[in-house]
Amino acid sequence: MKIAIIGAGNMGGALARGLARGTKVAAEDIWLSDLSYDNLANVKNEFPAINITTDNCEAVSMADFIILAVKPFVVQKVVEGIKDSIDYNSQTVASIVGGLGSEQLDAWLKKDNSSLPPVYTIIPNTAIATMSSMTFIASSRSTAAMDAAILDIFNELGEAMLVEERLMLPATALASCGIAYAMRYIRAAMVGGIELGFRPDDAKRIVMQTMRGAVDVLSAENAHPEAEIDKVTTPGGLTIKGLNAMESAGFTNSVIEGLRASMKK
Repeated sequence: MKIAIIGAGNMGGALARGLARGTKVAAEDIWLSDLSYDNLANVKNEFPAINITTDNCEAVSMADFIILAVKPFVVQKVVEGIKDSIDYNSQTVASIVGGLGSEQLDAWLKKDNSSLPPVYTIIPNTAIATMSSMTFIASSRSTAAMDAAILDIFNELGEAMLVEERLMLPATALASCGIAYAMRYIRAAMVGGIELGFRPDDAKRIVMQTMRGAVDVLSAENAHPEAEIDKVTTPGGLTIKGLNAMESAGFTNSVIEGLRASMKK
C-alpha cells in the first residue's frame, strides 16, 4: 500500500516515522507533504527513503491511502485543494485531525455527480512515532477487507481498535489526550522523587521503569488494577498510607474530571 500523509507537523511527522520503522509499508511508498520544508527535512533526515514534497496534489497522486494530518483550522482548505486530484473509485481518504468527523469530511469531499470514497477517522497518539500508539479507527463505506488491512498497519504501530465513530471523542480523551496525562503523572512523581532525595534523571528513570512494570504486569496477568494494588497494600503499610493520602487529595476524581473536560468542544 502506498500512503500519502498531508501534514508533517507533530502528528503527521510522528505517523511517518512510525510507518517507516515498521514492515507493513515500505518507506519508499510513503509520501509526506507539508508547506514547511523544515518539517519535511526533519523526517527526511531520519528516513531518507521517504518521499517529501510541498505539493499536496503530487503526494495524493502517488498514493492508495491519503491521510490528512493538518491543523483543524486549515483542513477544509486542504481538502478542497486536493479533492480534484483524488480518484474516488480507487483511493481512500483518512483523517487524524482531532474533532473532524466523517460527516463533515464527506461534505468537503463532495463532488458533483460523484460518489464519495471510503473514509476513515483515525485517532492515534504521539507514541505512534515509536510504534507504541493506542490508535482508534472508525470507517465509512469501507469493506471488511479494507478494515482488516488498515488495522494490520496500525497494530504494528502499537495497538489499534476498530470502534464506532460515536466513541472517537471519548477515545481522544482517554488515549490521545491521555498520553499527556500519563506524562504529567511521570512529572509529578519525578518532582516527588527529587524531594525524597533522588537526582532528576534518576527519579525519571525510576518512575518510567515502574510504569513499564505496572503495564507489563497487567498485560501478562490480564488482571484488574485493583487486584494488583491489593497485592502490595499490607494492613498499616506504607503503600496504603500513600494511596489514601492521594485519594484524600482527589487523585481518582481529578483524573475523571480531566477526562470529562477533554470531551468538551
